[in-house]
Amino acid sequence: MIARQVFYEGRVQGVGFRYTVRHIAKGYEIAGWVRNLPDGRVELHACGEPDEVSAFLTAIEESELNGNIRKAEKREIGPFTDVKGFEIRL
Repeated sequence: MIARQVFYEGRVQGVGFRYTVRHIAKGYEIAGWVRNLPDGRVELHACGEPDEVSAFLTAIEESELNGNIRKAEKREIGPFTDVKGFEIRL
């Protein structure tokens, strides 16, 4: 089990970014969340088996969202067990 935190920069708020990410997540066995940050970035946390998390993050980068992402800063974080499914947080 691994977990990743990703900060997305670019035109990532007000364009359906979080909803598209949640839709993409439905195709993967991961848990986590995505939320807007006050500074204009979007923060994502994803936890699951290494192949699932990697494929999920690649799917985001290869989706229609790619044109809105100027930078994606990824960090490894400790796995979490307090989240089931994938949700949008406010």
